[in-house]
Amino acid sequence: MALHPQQPEYFPAMLPRPLAGKAFYLLERSDRMPRAVIFDLDGTLLNTIDDLADAANWVCAQNGWPLHTPEEYKHFVGRGIPNLCRLFSPEAARGKEKQAAVLAAFLARYAAHKQDKTAPYPGIEEAVRALQNAGILCGVLSNKDDSLAKAVVAHYFPGLFAHVQGAIAGRPAKPNPAGVYALLSEMGAVPGPEAMLVGDSDVDVFTGKNAGLPVCGALWGFRGREELAAAGASLLAQSPAEMARLLLAWAKGGA
Repeated sequence: MALHPQQPEYFPAMLPRPLAGKAFYLLERSDRMPRAVIFDLDGTLLNTIDDLADAANWVCAQNGWPLHTPEEYKHFVGRGIPNLCRLFSPEAARGKEKQAAVLAAFLARYAAHKQDKTAPYPGIEEAVRALQNAGILCGVLSNKDDSLAKAVVAHYFPGLFAHVQGAIAGRPAKPNPAGVYALLSEMGAVPGPEAMLVGDSDVDVFTGKNAGLPVCGALWGFRGREELAAAGASLLAQSPAEMARLLLAWAKGGA
C-alpha cells in the first residue's frame, strides 16, 4: 500500500493491535461493518481561524515579528500546531530551541482564548445528527493537540461526538493514516469503502487516500474547491446540508 508522495513511508506498525494482521481480512467482510464518517475539526466542523490567527499574531507581536492575515493563516494550518508555529515565525527564528519557546507561548495563549471567536459552521450540527440518526458512526480526527481538540469539541458539540482524537505524541500526524486507523478501531469500524473522511484541505484528502478511504471535500472551509479537486476528493459539498445528503446516499450505496 503506497502512501501519497507527501507521506513517503507506510507504517504498518502503526495499525492498532486489534486491526494488525487482520485489517484486510475484515475489509473483505465489509458488509458486516458499520458505516463510519471521520470529520476534520478546524475548517470543517468549526471556524477557528480568527482565534488561531489572534493567538499566533500575539506571539508574533511579543517577538517583534510581522503579523499575518487570517487568509494567510488558512494556508498555515492543517499540518499541526508545530508546523503552524514554524510558518508564522521568520526564517531566523525557526531553530529548535526558539521554536520550542514559540510553541509553548502559542499553546498557552490559544488555550486561554480558543473560544473567543470560534463558532460551528451553520448547519454542521444538524448534518452530523442526520448521519447519526441513519446509523452512521461519527468521529473527529484533528492535527490540533489532543487535549485542545477534545476541549473545543466538548464545548461546542456537547454529547455529539463520542470519539475525538487530536495529535498524540509518538503518532504521526495527518496525512499519515495512523490516526485514522486508531480512531476507526476505537469506533468499532475498519478502513475501507465503508468509512468516509470529511475535510477542507488537501491534507485531509491525502489522509483519506493513504488510509484507503473516500473523502468528501468541505467547500465551506478554509481552502476551497480548487485545492480539494486537485487533491482528488471523491465528493465535494458546498454546505453541511449538501454533505449530509451526499453521505446519506453513499451510506445507502447510491454515491
